[in-house]
Amino acid sequence: MKEKKGIYILPNLLTTANLFVGFYAIIAAINGDWKRSAIAIIIAAFLDGLDGRMARLTGTVTHFGVEYDSLADLVAFGLAPAILCFTFSLNLLGRWGWLAAFLYLACGTLRLARFNIQVNKAELRYFIGLPIPVAACILALSVLNIREWQVSKEFGSFFLLILTYFLSFFMISTFHYRSFKDLEWTKLKPFRISILAVFGLVIIMSHPSLVLWLLLLAYMVSGPIIYTRYFSKRKAWIKKESRVK
Repeated sequence: MKEKKGIYILPNLLTTANLFVGFYAIIAAINGDWKRSAIAIIIAAFLDGLDGRMARLTGTVTHFGVEYDSLADLVAFGLAPAILCFTFSLNLLGRWGWLAAFLYLACGTLRLARFNIQVNKAELRYFIGLPIPVAACILALSVLNIREWQVSKEFGSFFLLILTYFLSFFMISTFHYRSFKDLEWTKLKPFRISILAVFGLVIIMSHPSLVLWLLLLAYMVSGPIIYTRYFSKRKAWIKKESRVK
């Protein structure tokens, strides 16, 4: 019985670690340490994926765990990125800046609430709306890249403003995004897959912040692409059926 209780505790400990890192990201952003804040948000995303996978692998998914995970996500991926972006450059834009930060937080909260009520009905292969950890990592990596490439404050502020509005929309949209939960990572794969994985890792490590940022932006755009392809196929099918009738 003790081992079984320990298995249930482990995912919740990882969720608590996610919450702690998100809280640290907020403190770092308030203190003007934007690099550490952005890195903390990315670490929180890794912990968020780890606790969910641990719960599924050990068969310890509970309603309490789902609710606790969402509350931790709200801090780490909703509040922390909003404060990071506002203290970094959105505060230079006055009303539009803090409204963008609040809109991101509000849409992220709505995204998490919708996920909670659909968690038992949602299709395994797809998320509905851009996942909030992805949106948070895009903002965090944007801050890192703006600092690294020494982008001007004016352009950086305007870029973050537009990006924040776009991410807010994508989170509450009905676009479908691949969840990759159906992929069987532990099963044997062809040798060429391992080679491609190594090359992919090398490309990422060549410039982690830029490459990961581009990959996440491509993932963000994949939602509208899937949506367009689905409706174009559906339109063609309806047209074909009408001709048959």
